[in-house]
Amino acid sequence: MTQKTCILIGAPVDSGKKRQGCVMGPDAYRVAGIAEALADLGHSVVDMGNLSPTEVEPPKGAPSHLIKPAETIGWTMTLCDAAQDAMKNGLPIFLGGDHSLSLGSVTGVANHAAKVGRPQFVLWLDAHSDYHTPYSTASGNLHGTPVGYLAGLDGFDGFPKVKNPVPQDQICLLGLRSVDGPEREKLQATNIHCHDMRAIDETGIARPLSGFLDLVAKAGGDLHVSLDVDFLDPSFAPAVGTTVPGGATMREAHLAMEIICDSGLMTSLDLVELNPFLDERGRTAQVMVDLAASALGRRVFDRPTRAFS
Repeated sequence: MTQKTCILIGAPVDSGKKRQGCVMGPDAYRVAGIAEALADLGHSVVDMGNLSPTEVEPPKGAPSHLIKPAETIGWTMTLCDAAQDAMKNGLPIFLGGDHSLSLGSVTGVANHAAKVGRPQFVLWLDAHSDYHTPYSTASGNLHGTPVGYLAGLDGFDGFPKVKNPVPQDQICLLGLRSVDGPEREKLQATNIHCHDMRAIDETGIARPLSGFLDLVAKAGGDLHVSLDVDFLDPSFAPAVGTTVPGGATMREAHLAMEIICDSGLMTSLDLVELNPFLDERGRTAQVMVDLAASALGRRVFDRPTRAFS
């Protein structure tokens, strides 16, 4: 594939849910060799280090059950600016951090797309739809709200105004297998492309993914890919606090990344919800690095065979 400038942006966001540990994610990706893996593929790699959230006051009038809303708002501000700036210089890869980081990363890349006159598309690889708002989430965990925010739903008091919401028909949720009743009802009334694991079981992962990528290509759009660890089956990717059995297999996940690579459409990437405290000797971090490499050009014959004694 065409060589790119990959901009690594550490986003140690740990405010989007109660269970802690994602703060260690960015450095785990570095230890797992993400920079070296991308450089070996011929890409230029720039590591911007780890960012910090903007300091803000707690939002007035926000639901009282929300987990750390001020910190999450601060991260949204920081990451939105960082994403918009990074898009000018290459392909940003956001090293999470929990999935609330996408409140900022996606709105930032969407602002850039609007500025250069291209439509923004979002591919959400996740067991969950994350279509809540601060008012609809029963848990108070804001990592379950990014799709609602980037789509322009109301109810995000204190958060930056979404200047360029992503149209519903330019969002694809792939790999769903844990969606609560209120979210399901809301999603069924939208034009968001939703594909659960049953659809993948019935047709394979290539059909729904390729169909969405065709839409991106026809529109000449930018594509943001948001990859959550829980998209994967926990049998080989256990380091996530929201494990749901029955996820994508190793081969399905790599096939998805290879198809994304073949399309040449990806312009930005999130790697989210890695909790190294729950990992087994760095196993999940390595899987996520390998998937990022597949999305950026690695092929089966490029992977060294590992010997285990």
